[in-house]
Amino acid sequence: MFTGIVEEIGIVRGTSPDIIIEAGKILEGTNVSDSIAVNGVCLTVLSLSSHGFSVGTMPETLRRSNLARLHYGDKVNLERALLVGGRLGGHLVLGHVDDTGEVMSVTTEENARIMRISAPAKLMPYIVSKGFIAVEGVSLTITYFNDFSFSVSLIDYTLEHTTLGEKNPGDIVNLEADIIAKYVEGLVKLVNSHQSAVGGGGEGLTTYDY
Repeated sequence: MFTGIVEEIGIVRGTSPDIIIEAGKILEGTNVSDSIAVNGVCLTVLSLSSHGFSVGTMPETLRRSNLARLHYGDKVNLERALLVGGRLGGHLVLGHVDDTGEVMSVTTEENARIMRISAPAKLMPYIVSKGFIAVEGVSLTITYFNDFSFSVSLIDYTLEHTTLGEKNPGDIVNLEADIIAKYVEGLVKLVNSHQSAVGGGGEGLTTYDY
């Protein structure tokens, strides 16, 4: 599990068969088999060196994320897994990317940069004003949304310390919706299914005492 607070920008030094990433700070306390979020995707460390590490990917990972688009020299956002008792500066990010979106526009509003991103229809139910979303592994607050896109406001620090500062219209970004929203949806569906089973009265709901 992660927080969406990027610790370092790494540089891709290889993509086949494994992704090799040049890094520094992220290596501190990291061991083989640990999890590192790469552009928001939770990946397992396969090997370590004094100047980087390698991670493997599966077909499912490549289908749902933009990692298949990586090339030598590309920059990637890196974050180590959250330690128990550590600060939760962003929001709960699993590193299980739902899908990708496309940067539609990047504009400036005073001291902020507004990025508008298209999102697949299946993600829109989880997108609400002032809610959380992870974009390229960065925890962000949604400032606006419509039926097919949403906007986030980026401060200078985020632009300088993540890869979002280099994103332009047409770029593909990884998206992970807020896990709490997904759980709420699951519970609502469960309640509705129970109510339907008993004719809408709700008598069939099971309650638990803790």
